[in-house]
Amino acid sequence: MRFRATIENVDTFAKIVQSVEKLQRKCTIKFAEQEMRIICTGDVNEGGIQVWSQIKVSSLFTDYRIQSNSNNEITISVVSEALLAALRSAAGPSSGQGSAGSLAADTQVIMKLAKKGDKSVLSFEITGVTSMGRTITIVQHVVIEVMRHADVERLKEPMCPEPDVHILLPSLAKLRTVVERLRPLAADGVTFRANHAGELQLAVNTDNARVEVGWGGLTNPTMAKDPASQGSDADDAEAKDPREMHGVLVSHKCLLKFLTSHVVSTTTVACICENHCVILYVYIGNVADAGGVLTYYIPAKFDDGM
Repeated sequence: MRFRATIENVDTFAKIVQSVEKLQRKCTIKFAEQEMRIICTGDVNEGGIQVWSQIKVSSLFTDYRIQSNSNNEITISVVSEALLAALRSAAGPSSGQGSAGSLAADTQVIMKLAKKGDKSVLSFEITGVTSMGRTITIVQHVVIEVMRHADVERLKEPMCPEPDVHILLPSLAKLRTVVERLRPLAADGVTFRANHAGELQLAVNTDNARVEVGWGGLTNPTMAKDPASQGSDADDAEAKDPREMHGVLVSHKCLLKFLTSHVVSTTTVACICENHCVILYVYIGNVADAGGVLTYYIPAKFDDGM
């Protein structure tokens, strides 16, 4: 089993890990020949939010080499915080953090699978030039667990019904500010709803107050139908009133965790499965030529009394 790659786009890699770091302590990373997947299964985090991402190898790495007996795939479990710390160090002065902050911006970062004693590690060799013109190499090790094939096979992406509506979200950074301000009233969750007329609403309710925040003029993109999902046909959807709202009540905390992805998002599409879940596709780069996509699944929050 061998793995080695030069991280060409350290900053983007760090932002991707930052987007999932708050979801749960450990994440799963599956390296393959053409893509890398980062997975958070939701079984150990509050609210059950999941992430299933696909990132093109070419968007992050060069000199990428992988070899294993499992179709040249290697799947690891790693503490997200430790991985993020290593990547921030490797990012150098642009991140303003980490032990490699004194290195020049043209730092070379090599990531490889290695052994340190009896433990498997991801080794980061960070080579750069200091402000004094001296070349130095810093090596960081992040302890990992190489997952068994049987455990990898048990990882299954959630099945969802065909979404009732798709809508292109406004800036996630601005959306995050709004959701933060709803916090004092959002103990019972946030209703996330949209329609086929380009309208999006977030609403919270208490015994004494109701607050709604709305956006108009948004785009309803055409999405490819998932063959594994079941739902109404496109003709049926077109026959419905385009202003009819479709919504789902979700955890405020889960929504905020998702919005951490604003650091990497350029385009985000929300797909609402009414009273079931909201699926959010966070594209890395332009949709037409995206370097990857982070897919978040936020399940419906139900009344504890139900």
